[in-house]
Amino acid sequence: MRKRIGERTLLFRSEPRVRSAAAIVAKNEDNGAFQGTFDTVLEDDKFGEDSFEKAECKMFRTAALLACQKAGLDPDGIHAMLAGDLLNQLITANYAARDLGIPFLGLYGACSTMAESLLLGGVLSDGGYCSPVLCCASSHFSTAERQYRFPLEMGTTAPPTAQRTVTGAGALLLSTQDVPLPVFSHVALTAATIGRVVDLGITDMNNMGAAMAPACCDTILAHLDDTGSDIADYDLIVSGDLGTFGSEMLLNLAKKYDLELVGRYLDCGASIYLKEQGFSCGGSGAGCSAVVLAAELLERIERGDVNRMLFLATGALMSPTSGMQGESIPGIAHAVVLERRD
Repeated sequence: MRKRIGERTLLFRSEPRVRSAAAIVAKNEDNGAFQGTFDTVLEDDKFGEDSFEKAECKMFRTAALLACQKAGLDPDGIHAMLAGDLLNQLITANYAARDLGIPFLGLYGACSTMAESLLLGGVLSDGGYCSPVLCCASSHFSTAERQYRFPLEMGTTAPPTAQRTVTGAGALLLSTQDVPLPVFSHVALTAATIGRVVDLGITDMNNMGAAMAPACCDTILAHLDDTGSDIADYDLIVSGDLGTFGSEMLLNLAKKYDLELVGRYLDCGASIYLKEQGFSCGGSGAGCSAVVLAAELLERIERGDVNRMLFLATGALMSPTSGMQGESIPGIAHAVVLERRD
């Protein structure tokens, strides 16, 4: 039985199910378009810790534990955790994994990490190697600003193309077996398309949407070609964090290939904040698509509002060093197919 079709697409024949999910955010995120859908909202951005980095680690750890608890499982019953964040050497995920004691595979896909973790989680589950698995990603506005741009104390004004890094952590529990307390019964992971690095020479670290949009378009085209499907076969096409500018760029790129996304397209970054919040280009960060998926999109599938979704988390594969050296920003987008099953 074939499990690979075309050049880059994998089929998960056992259709692992998403059994539970958890999402933790800060107040800015909860005040946005998905208010009231998140499990926990931080009272302050330090989450009771003495640094933003420790707060992000606690946020990550709490989301992972909550996803387990919702499903009625202890962490020692999880076969593997596939997870990542934006900080140097994945310190958030690494330290959370240290505290949780779950077998751990650290991933760096920048803001594409949530889709990458689901893709690899599907491979492990469908292959019979590990099940259940935890798929997690996080980001924090203050830790990302300190690492990639300027310390908050400098009061630097963001340019018009800049997106706000989402403070949030999302965790999904994936399993081919039943769990004691399933939150979701109908959400199946059926396929995935591996992204390819695409670089059009964008060097502005405050314009990540433009760097990622071409990679997102490339993965959509590859997925449709590999599977022989059409845009109309999907109720919803979701990108991770292109923001308002990057989303517009994707829509224009898609039209060049006769793909009309309008009416079935959502970008997590462009959607998470309300216009009146003043974050004109929307959100970004590995936690952006993770929390929107965990808190909102899975519920839409479970209810039957969406029967088939192509979820593409998008990543700008840069580092502080590469940016200071004037290197361009490579982009990548991995795609997973989530479908409703009875």
